[in-house]
Amino acid sequence: MTRFLAFDTSTDVMSVALTDGVRVWQHTGPGGAKASTTLIPAVMALLAEAGLSLDGLDAIAFGQGPGSFTGLRTACAVAQGLAFGAGLGRSVPVLPIPTLWALAEEARFQLAAQGVAAPRITALLDARMDEMYVQWFDALSDIDPGQPVSGVQMIRPENLVVTPHDVLAGNVFSVYAQRLPDLAGLRCVDALPTATAMLRLAPALAVRGHCVPADQALPLYVRNKVAQTTVERAQVKADKLAAAALADEAVAPV
Repeated sequence: MTRFLAFDTSTDVMSVALTDGVRVWQHTGPGGAKASTTLIPAVMALLAEAGLSLDGLDAIAFGQGPGSFTGLRTACAVAQGLAFGAGLGRSVPVLPIPTLWALAEEARFQLAAQGVAAPRITALLDARMDEMYVQWFDALSDIDPGQPVSGVQMIRPENLVVTPHDVLAGNVFSVYAQRLPDLAGLRCVDALPTATAMLRLAPALAVRGHCVPADQALPLYVRNKVAQTTVERAQVKADKLAAAALADEAVAPV
């Protein structure tokens, strides 16, 4: 299997990529809810540029989640629709790829370009609402997609446990800079789940049997609650103001 289409809309960045097994075409744009109107045109434009058709694909990979609730629904719906609409009286197989796995692969790829090996990566993705998703991956390499060594967890930044040899990757380092534990001495990689990372994972995951029929392709939700109430938002704001006031008192001259 060599011809894959991949896309991820789980974050604020929409990532689309296509390969014929030799060349790669890619596109980026606004993600999350904004991707609902731009994802399909971006896919069709890449197919036209590459001279490929939907019915010639071996599989359609999409960012399964966790991530933006609307973004995940968009990616899943588009993957199913494209797979069913490919023609030939059959649907193209769909390959759901967990977003944190794609994030870990993107970080591994970035480090490999610098000559740095990172067989174990802690993937961290901003979950909003003062929380983040975390998952650990082992044995990632350029010839093996590795495997998760834990399920996805959702934690508050201050509850992250790190060890001296951890390699951390994700989009949380600036967002939660004041709340993460001391990361001094640790290697931290700013990374997102990209479609090109998904293309690198796709062949091995397809061989492992991760492809599913289109009607069985589902998003991976970790949080059932996707928004805070007005009262909860007010409480979060009050807590932040109180914490800031305490911090000011702590540094104020006596």
